[in-house]
Amino acid sequence: MSAVRLEITATDGAARTGVVHTARGSYAVPTFMPVGTRGAVKALDSADLDALGAEVVLANTYHLMLRPGADVVARLGGLHRFTGWEGHTLTDSGGYQVHSLRPSVDDDGVTFSSVYDGAKVRLTPESAVEAQGLIGADIQMVLDVCATLPAEPDVLRTAVERTAAWAERARDRHRTLEARPEGQALFGIVQGGTDSVLRVESALRTVALDFDGYGIGGLSVGEPRPAMLEALAATTPHLPVDRVRYLMGVGDPVGMMEAVALGVDQFDCVAPTRMARHGSILTSGGRMNLRNARYVADDGPLDTVCACSTCARWSRGYLRHLLGVGEPTAWRLLSVHNLSFILALLAETRSAIAAGTFDALRSRTAVIWGA
Repeated sequence: MSAVRLEITATDGAARTGVVHTARGSYAVPTFMPVGTRGAVKALDSADLDALGAEVVLANTYHLMLRPGADVVARLGGLHRFTGWEGHTLTDSGGYQVHSLRPSVDDDGVTFSSVYDGAKVRLTPESAVEAQGLIGADIQMVLDVCATLPAEPDVLRTAVERTAAWAERARDRHRTLEARPEGQALFGIVQGGTDSVLRVESALRTVALDFDGYGIGGLSVGEPRPAMLEALAATTPHLPVDRVRYLMGVGDPVGMMEAVALGVDQFDCVAPTRMARHGSILTSGGRMNLRNARYVADDGPLDTVCACSTCARWSRGYLRHLLGVGEPTAWRLLSVHNLSFILALLAETRSAIAAGTFDALRSRTAVIWGA
């Protein structure tokens, strides 16, 4: 029996909305997960996330197992007590670091140099499961191989083979793992780059292992959007309709709308908060560069239709001032706004699917943000 149950309440074409039921409770989909890599969304705390209405937050196994250590997180009560966050959590296994840190990869696992002290660190499908069991998220991901794109066919083939083999090893270890929260779910990951044939193969092999949900990895890593969407369109029809589909690392408005149209339920990305720290603001009229001199004495809110606490209280001119003088308060206030925008967009998406008006929202988003 799956540790996660997806209840679909409405569909509009391939787009769907509903509720994900877990051992912790439930959350609505489609949803966006703010990224708290080291146990915190940068510049924000758990009270901020509560106020924003976030329901799921992502943390990264690679970073937490290095600092402070998975065993330390466990001794301090697990991820939820450690971070003071009572909502749902998901841990990324560290597979993305296979892409970003260029470690040594072999059939058994990966060897990294720690970003903190340069020490050699070994991660295998089994040890990734064990670390995530100690960290204690509601959902953990299998260790996978995310190939850097563009990639030669043999590189993609090797990534698919290793991801499939590692997924089976992770599943088997998770089933026997005692040091994990009751009801912790395990999601498999589909790879294959932009090769549609490999995507279908990877999806079928991963589904055959019967995971609680399915991540779609190895996309939004530099390839053109049409290529990403073609690979995604080849994948989702082969994933079970009653399991969560999670497109990893995508969080831009158009990308999410196009993915929802293909049947995706869940997203994560560092972009909204990273953009905020650099003064790139998400608004109902498109992207705003708050560093532009035109806003130096602007008394208006970041977005006149935004209901977030930042827009309710502070002006563009004040926020631009904080940003310009390097005041860290700016990072928090602007991150609150950008996350509020993204979470509101997903809430509007859920409502539009239920009302049968999703295509109109999708088209409007493409016009504002560029197709």
